[in-house]
Amino acid sequence: MIKLLLADDQALVRGALAALLSLEPDLDVVAEVGRGDEVLAAVERTAPDVALLDVEMPGLDGISAAALLHAAHPGVRILMVTTFGRPGYLRRAIDAGASGFVVKDTPARELADAVRRVHMGLRVVDPALATETLTAGTSPLTAR
Repeated sequence: MIKLLLADDQALVRGALAALLSLEPDLDVVAEVGRGDEVLAAVERTAPDVALLDVEMPGLDGISAAALLHAAHPGVRILMVTTFGRPGYLRRAIDAGASGFVVKDTPARELADAVRRVHMGLRVVDPALATETLTAGTSPLTAR
């Protein structure tokens, strides 16, 4: 059984994700939080295997929460799940210790598969976002 923590400031989205992922026989949602600054305490209280973090949250954004989580609990895998599929976010999330980055319109079956793959130690990145990140280079600004 893979234990999950969900962090998303939108209660409806968080609840929908919890309901969908709980339908999977090998996934168990053990914690839900609505703020980035609640992630560490929830991890320490529930010991999840994988944390699904939204990028935009009050208190502490998901990428900063990922960095703190990775530093304090490197065994917890991090999967960013966001509406904002921007190349800069992807690069920052990976640098912060995230193992995956998917957008919220990912089909439920693919999201569950992404959780399993991240749990196994693999990296999962939305293909369109990965392509955009690679072609964008390190900065969208010119040298000038």
